[in-house]
Amino acid sequence: MNRIKRRMICAVTGVAFMAAAAAGAFFFSTAKVNKAKYPVFGVDVSNYQGDIDWKELESQNVSFAFIKATEGSGHTDESVRRNLDRAAGTGIRVSAYHFFSFDSAGETQADNFIAAVGRDEIDMPPVIDIEYYADKRSHKPSLEETEAILKPLLERLEAYYGVKPIIYSTLPVYFRYIRKDFSDYPLWIRSVSCEPDLLDWTFWQYSDKGTLTGYDGDEEHIDLNVYNGSAEDFDRQFAKVSRKAERSDNAEMQGKDKK
Repeated sequence: MNRIKRRMICAVTGVAFMAAAAAGAFFFSTAKVNKAKYPVFGVDVSNYQGDIDWKELESQNVSFAFIKATEGSGHTDESVRRNLDRAAGTGIRVSAYHFFSFDSAGETQADNFIAAVGRDEIDMPPVIDIEYYADKRSHKPSLEETEAILKPLLERLEAYYGVKPIIYSTLPVYFRYIRKDFSDYPLWIRSVSCEPDLLDWTFWQYSDKGTLTGYDGDEEHIDLNVYNGSAEDFDRQFAKVSRKAERSDNAEMQGKDKK
């Protein structure tokens, strides 16, 4: 099958998936992944996965993990502290993600995340998870309203962590809010029906129905992801992130010394 046909099938499948989901139909949400093409495998977790055995996850070839940290301007995931502390004892590279609110200021959302996640606690850029919630799918915020919140949030996190944040998005949200004005940020895209090969993505969440061992929460499933590149690419890219964080810390200390 040639690339153009595969892309057309992917697009049609994606539209069918969204239509079925809106109608309440069931889909087993797992896209097919070429593991030889995308060998670097990871997960994303929150309090729903309960108590996590991070060594057990590591034994199942998990190379990276995104840990939920915060929502909006006031909520902190009750498992973030435990997950960050325990994951630090493994070889899994971790980041933390913030669930974006369309209803509060970007500056206070950034403050909420920064209070929960230290610079030295993550090996990859922080993540902003922007997707529809509650009635936002039927009452979509405007581009201007969203940008007024998202832009200062991204800028504040970049200034603090010393690296551009990753943006996580669903396909509808990406095309509405992200593609035009925020395309220079690393993209973590959710596409559970097929490979999003029309997009320039860094991470791909291909399933929300994964099952691994090592967690005991009420949610039996765990989200599965891959990195867009080789293991060598992955190590090289996020070694650079670590050096950026170190430079940010050093610059801050030098600034304090001059005062």
